[in-house]
Amino acid sequence: MHIATLGPCGNNHELIAWRYLNRRCSGTGSVTLFSQFEEAFQALVAGKVSHVLQCTAHSAHSACVGRYMHRAYPVDTFIAGSKPLALIAQRAIAKPAHVALQPATRYYIDLTSYTEIIEAPTTMAVAEGLLAGRFEAGICAEEVLAQAPDQLRLVMSLGPALDTWVLFATTPLPVSSPLRLDAASDSQD
Repeated sequence: MHIATLGPCGNNHELIAWRYLNRRCSGTGSVTLFSQFEEAFQALVAGKVSHVLQCTAHSAHSACVGRYMHRAYPVDTFIAGSKPLALIAQRAIAKPAHVALQPATRYYIDLTSYTEIIEAPTTMAVAEGLLAGRFEAGICAEEVLAQAPDQLRLVMSLGPALDTWVLFATTPLPVSSPLRLDAASDSQD
């Protein structure tokens, strides 16, 4: 199995892709990371990868489902936890005015005390911005604290986000699959 998913290296998509291969494929297979899901789906329909793994909370999910209908089919779905997340702030700023976040994390906690919310494309971009000092506070993987313990402080641990994930392939599941709930498979209509 060759899974395409969203990069960069070290993000939750890569983590869950490897977790999937380890648990469902006996650790065999490979993962290729793309900067955009459009590229991953193009690689799938071109036969360069066998599957695409996508978190349904990702902002590109519905567009990809629509754009690749009849070419990329959901063949597996599951729930998986992300890396533990946290609200992290710069140590030097007692009361941060702005907070950076990936849009899917916006409602994980009450952010009304912040005067500005800055959207970033990924939680890894939030972590990078915190480490570079561009963001006063942000929601990202809690593990970033270990990279700069003198610079960053923990405001609140959020734990892992439980998300629904979908694996796509170019051949649909048969109607008889237990994952399908089509009208054709109903015993009574």
